[in-house]
Amino acid sequence: MLSRLQELRKEEETLLRVKAALHDQLTRLRALGQMDNEAAINQTELHLSLQGREEEEEEEEEESDS
Repeated sequence: MLSRLQELRKEEETLLRVKAALHDQLTRLRALGQMDNEAAINQTELHLSLQGREEEEEEEEEESDS
């Protein structure tokens, strides 16, 4: 009975270590996902900024042609 209890405690320790490792990995993956999201947001902002400049240039050309 005592050896079974010791065995279960070792198994519990192992499972707790695995749980901690998985939690750490999940945290790292979430951070990477946030960085990917930030990069996508920055890329979208850049695209919109460039698009706005192009539209302004087109409007200026139309005004100068008139």
